[in-house]
Amino acid sequence: MEGGSVTTPFGRRPMTLGMLASQIAAKDIEVGKSTDKWKLYRALCEARPLIGVTDRALAVMSALLSFYPKDELCETNGLVVFPSNAQLSLRSHGMTEQTIRRHLAVLVQAGLIVRKDSPNGKRYVRRGSTGTIDDAFGFSLAPLLARADEIEQLAAQVIAERLHLRRLRERLTLCRRDVSKLIEAAIEEGASGNWEMITVHFRALVTAIPRTPSALEVETALGEMEMLREEIINQLEIQVKTEKKNGNPFQNDWHIQNSNPESILDSEPARTKEQGENSKPTQMKQKMPMARHRSDHGRDASSIAAAADEGGQSHSVAVGKMKAFPLAMVLQACPEIIPYGSGGAISNWRDLMAAAVVVRSMLGVSPDAYQQACEILGPENAATVIACILERAGHINSAGGYLRDLTRRAEKGEFAIGPMIMSLARANGNSLRRVG
Repeated sequence: MEGGSVTTPFGRRPMTLGMLASQIAAKDIEVGKSTDKWKLYRALCEARPLIGVTDRALAVMSALLSFYPKDELCETNGLVVFPSNAQLSLRSHGMTEQTIRRHLAVLVQAGLIVRKDSPNGKRYVRRGSTGTIDDAFGFSLAPLLARADEIEQLAAQVIAERLHLRRLRERLTLCRRDVSKLIEAAIEEGASGNWEMITVHFRALVTAIPRTPSALEVETALGEMEMLREEIINQLEIQVKTEKKNGNPFQNDWHIQNSNPESILDSEPARTKEQGENSKPTQMKQKMPMARHRSDHGRDASSIAAAADEGGQSHSVAVGKMKAFPLAMVLQACPEIIPYGSGGAISNWRDLMAAAVVVRSMLGVSPDAYQQACEILGPENAATVIACILERAGHINSAGGYLRDLTRRAEKGEFAIGPMIMSLARANGNSLRRVG
């Protein structure tokens, strides 16, 4: 460092051991050592979190380096710059002098520059008769040059940590996607298991991730997410090995079994037409007042059960093709139908089907269209579709025509209720499949 001695600050600024250590370290610059000042500055910007300087302080450092006449920092060229605060302000994007002084102190405290104050505290240069610089007072960049190797190592460490964090976040994103889609597939395909509880656990893991997580937090979340994914995969692998496959060689779906204990398909086996039962659906006026609908709950529910029985063999085939979703899932996706249940609540499938009859008449769906839906989809699924239509009633011009179209598509195997329920669940903020 120029002068060959320790310099103390001017005025009331105290001398500290840290400043002394910086000046001593600046004397240990290797002979002939030089480095590109802007390359070193970029490394300093990368290493900022580990060095402990602010971005505003780095802006002041950039201004100081701009006053150094050469691109290469070298002791033979002199390492002292002596701009005034007014000049520093112009090259620091208009930063006020008070702010500049504060950030200069930060750079000194971080050991990146050293003050070389004149007797009167001014910054200036004294030149000889030949124009060469004999002495200069201002800020010495010698500590920056002395720590060039250290700064580059710190920059490489920060870059490596950032890359490691990015890769961890990518792995976590992929794992989250895998878990979300596996849960979705399990629910839609009717795989056995408590998928609602697994979904709740998945939500909890995602919610626990901070907005700007550290590498350790991401790694912890990734480990838990990978464990959940392995559990789901193991459960689905067991399901694939143990469940019977259907007879279509071009499909690999599980046979759907309705395990709802409240389903009319389990509690009341279907009766064939040979038993002499030939009930017809009751014709009802469309757009009936709400009080009339509620008083006819019992009679209409019986009509739907009878219509389900009349389906015979074709009804059994249709139900075998399309599963019934859990009642709780349907109600979460379609909460608008709940007030139409008996007593303003729905506690089982019979309540939902009775409410569907009321809603069906209110929406202007003919009894014939609803009976056909019950025969093709099954009474539970037909009630579910009515609940979905009610949820989107403001966007459907003809509820009856829409139901007939869905029934025709279901008969051809071109319609599935699952995506409709999941879409409504997402729209209502009650998604059972995805989080975030």
